[in-house]
Amino acid sequence: MMDYRYDTQLLIEGAGLDEDEIHDHILARFAGDCLLVAGDEDLVKLHFHTNKPWEILEYCASLGEIFDIVVEDMDRQARGLKG
Repeated sequence: MMDYRYDTQLLIEGAGLDEDEIHDHILARFAGDCLLVAGDEDLVKLHFHTNKPWEILEYCASLGEIFDIVVEDMDRQARGLKG
C-alpha cells in the first residue's frame, strides 16, 4: 500500500511566481512526497503525491491561474483500473 494515493499535476500561470518559495511552502504545510516544482516567474509546473489534492489545488489557485490539472488515483492504477 502506498502512503500517498493521488498523483497531482498542474500548471500555474501568474506573475512573479517563485518555484523555490512554492516548493518550500508545500513541503512545510502539506503531507505528500515526490514533489517537483519547475518553471519561471510566469509559468510553473507542479507534480506532487498527496492524499488531499484539493488542498494543493486551492493553494496553487491562490498564486495564479491553474490549468492542465491532472489528479490520478495511483491506488486504482496499481489494481489495474483506470486512475
